[in-house]
Amino acid sequence: MYFKKECIAMLLAGGQGSRLYDLTKQIAKPAVSFGGKYKIIDFPLSNCINSGIDTVGVLTQYQPLALNEYVANGAPWDLDRMRGGLSVLPPYQGNKHSDWYKGTANAIYQNINFIKQYNPEYVLILSGDHIYRMDYRLMLEQHKKTGAVCTVATITVPIEEASRFGICNTNSDGSIYEFEEKPKKPKNNQASMGIYIFNTDTLIEYLETDEADENSSNDFGKNIIPNLLNNGEKLYSYKFEGYWKDVGTISSLWEANMDLIGDKPVLNLADQHKRIYSKNTARPPQYIGPKATVVNSLISEGSKIYGRVENSILSGGVIVEAGAVVKDSVIMDDVVVKKNAAVYSAIVDADSVIESGKTVGTENAGKDNITVIASGSVIAG
Repeated sequence: MYFKKECIAMLLAGGQGSRLYDLTKQIAKPAVSFGGKYKIIDFPLSNCINSGIDTVGVLTQYQPLALNEYVANGAPWDLDRMRGGLSVLPPYQGNKHSDWYKGTANAIYQNINFIKQYNPEYVLILSGDHIYRMDYRLMLEQHKKTGAVCTVATITVPIEEASRFGICNTNSDGSIYEFEEKPKKPKNNQASMGIYIFNTDTLIEYLETDEADENSSNDFGKNIIPNLLNNGEKLYSYKFEGYWKDVGTISSLWEANMDLIGDKPVLNLADQHKRIYSKNTARPPQYIGPKATVVNSLISEGSKIYGRVENSILSGGVIVEAGAVVKDSVIMDDVVVKKNAAVYSAIVDADSVIESGKTVGTENAGKDNITVIASGSVIAG
């Protein structure tokens, strides 16, 4: 057994992200680029270290190569520790059988021994595909104060969107009396964020019971949480009031990127006390040419701009040649937009080339009509 930890985090990062289409054909959703210099997984990892949680198990499965390479030993997030730190936990073959992770609960079940070696009082369960900044210490403080065996982080969503989420129906004191997974007619709009704090003994007990149930989907929202409630366990909602977005669709990913720009961005990453850390690619400074125009945009290191960039996010090493226009778009690493080409309302994945004179997307298309260009594509004129 290692040095005892009060709370460790288990980060579910094995999702396929099929609703991101070409962006996740070769990489897991948490490894998708965001905001010019980040990956989606940077947010929960940064939240952990900013919250004083220094032991994180990252559970990978789908297309793990890029994600494993990116998180490596956890150094960018100060998680390269002698005791604890960051550990990558892929599915493995045991002496009885080997299984892919069958669901969120099964993924944690297969790593019970990882949890036990730190003998924690509490386990924080996280998703690796959400954009938000959160101090988990505040949630843990409430968990202790209420005497709950499980606390579920919730956020208020528009009632018309509530059917997309797990919904917590609560009493006036915040205790949960019912959990509905994606109900057709939700009773309220307090949506689960997929963030849970469990007492460790309770978590292990219910994971083992769930694994023995052949009819279970092995999922927290569908099985573990309802089973806790059915047995009269004490569950509470922790209401989060900051920025949070599930970037599981093209429109939500584009919209979250657009939330970073403007004089008063919806998501402001400039707060020095809640930094989002990422892996440094050590690129040279950006270059803006003498005839270039950049309006309301974020331009990352190593980029060279000779044309016009407006209301856009550019990752590292992007080249926008003279006469080219990029507007209302998210451009990922090392994309080249050649002379007199145009990119409108699009997400262009890494290493793609938009040839001279070619137009990608439609100007002012809006968030529900975003054009996606897969990694390594050549759009010929």
